[in-house]
Amino acid sequence: MAQTPWVTIVWDDPVNLMSYVAHVFTQYFNYSKAKAQRLMMEVHTQGKAVVSSGTREEMERDVAAMHDFGLWATLDRSE
Repeated sequence: MAQTPWVTIVWDDPVNLMSYVAHVFTQYFNYSKAKAQRLMMEVHTQGKAVVSSGTREEMERDVAAMHDFGLWATLDRSE
C-alpha cells in the first residue's frame, strides 16, 4: 500500500503583498514566474493553494520555510 502523500497549503492573509508571495514561490520552490503567479492568484482569489506535495517530513520542512518567509501555511494529507 502506497503511503498517502502530504501537501503544503499556503493561505491568504491580509499582510503579504501578492508580489511577495509570488517571489517566495519562485525563490523557495524554484517555480517559474508563470507558475508562481498562478499559485499566488489561487491563494488570493480562492483563499488558499496547494504549493507542494510529498512525504510528511518534506511538507513539514516546506511549511516551516513558508513560516520563515512570513506566510501562513499548513500541511494536510492529499485528497
